Amino acid sequence: MKAYPLDELYEEMAFIAYHFHWSHEELMQLEHGQRRRWCEEISRINRTLNGAPSNPFDSV
Repeated sequence: MKAYPLDELYEEMAFIAYHFHWSHEELMQLEHGQRRRWCEEISRINRTLNGAPSNPFDSV
């Protein structure tokens, strides 16, 4: 089994903590898939708020 890259873990945790203000303990309880899903949802919210298309490849 391959370990999850530590830099990516910190990046995901910082991204979620910045936007949702969740604690370190709350973030550490999330499974990898859950963290990735929350990152995707936060990104979707940010795109919507910024008026960007939900799928940037649709406008190509």
